[in-house]
Amino acid sequence: MNGADTAWIIVATALVLFMTLPGLALFYGGLVRARNVLSVFMHCFSIACLMSILWLVAGYSIAFGGGASGYWGGLDKIFLLGITPETLAGTLPEVLFFAFQMTFAIITPALIVGAYVERIGFGFVLTFSGLWMLLVYAPVVHWIWGGGFLSDGGIFGEIGVRDFAGGIVVHETAGLAALVIAVFLGPRRNHTTPPHNPGFVMIGAAMLWVGWFGFNGGSQLAADGGAAMALTVTHLSAATASLSWALWEKIKYGKASMVGLVTGTIAGLASITPASGFVGPIEALIIGFVAGILCQEAVNLVRNMLKIDDTLDVFAVHGVGGIFGTIMIAVFGQGTWTAQLGGLAIVGLFTVVATVILVKLVALVTPLRVDAETETNGLDLSVHGERAYDMTS
Repeated sequence: MNGADTAWIIVATALVLFMTLPGLALFYGGLVRARNVLSVFMHCFSIACLMSILWLVAGYSIAFGGGASGYWGGLDKIFLLGITPETLAGTLPEVLFFAFQMTFAIITPALIVGAYVERIGFGFVLTFSGLWMLLVYAPVVHWIWGGGFLSDGGIFGEIGVRDFAGGIVVHETAGLAALVIAVFLGPRRNHTTPPHNPGFVMIGAAMLWVGWFGFNGGSQLAADGGAAMALTVTHLSAATASLSWALWEKIKYGKASMVGLVTGTIAGLASITPASGFVGPIEALIIGFVAGILCQEAVNLVRNMLKIDDTLDVFAVHGVGGIFGTIMIAVFGQGTWTAQLGGLAIVGLFTVVATVILVKLVALVTPLRVDAETETNGLDLSVHGERAYDMTS
């Protein structure tokens, strides 16, 4: 065991959890109507609780167990069986590696929340999220990070799919699942109301930015120069994408908005995530600059051309950003084109098909969408019996 590595990953674990609670909750909560903000908080907090338990029960074993098939890790590590404080995963206590990866299993289904806020049933959220994490997210983790068939030595040869911190594993899977659910749900009855609290949005985005240092820097799994570079390029991409998004808004609409600026931040963070262990500062500037414009145009495509009400633009920002960053690994010569594109295609197809099946199955058990009256009155009071604001907006 290496003490420095262990200390850093303990900190990184806390930072990644901080991304969901309270970062993502505030970022998403500020973007919805005032009458739905508590429901967003409820979704994020409840998902964090449920995913933690399910990761212990079976998720970690499916992702990082000793299965030899290349498709799933098996059940030899359910409930952390056989793992003690002395058991190592590399230079780390394995229980710490479990906890670090648990925070990724929390934030990935939580990202999907942004696609369905203001109109989805709470029972559906928890049932779907739990099944999706176990049956979609955890297997994909095994394929790429757990020694599965997409990793080095797998179907793409000696150099497998390169995904340092989750461009495919986290952002592509969450983005595509978000798009699928948005299509099944249909548009909100009132989707022209502006964000009720842009201040929440900025605060949440700032927390996500800070937490992302643990997300990407921690994925080095060591306290070394690689972690320092991953942290540095993460920051530079975020800063550049923020400004390129705002500049593109100014050119197109005459004004640069604060919500747009910080959405650009998230686009830059998502885009650098898969490449953060493989590129330097100059490449980070390029990735961030393109991401701010590319993801903004993706928002326009999904909203205005495809007419899909992905409420908070999960696919356009996270999905497109993660896919773009994964491709840029090949562009900069740090991975093979075959593996990068092949990995995106295989995981993308699997995610879409599996998500469609899960949505249909879960909808047989618990309603997918709330009724019209509940949606109009807001989910806070109608579903959870409380509200954050004494207002009718």
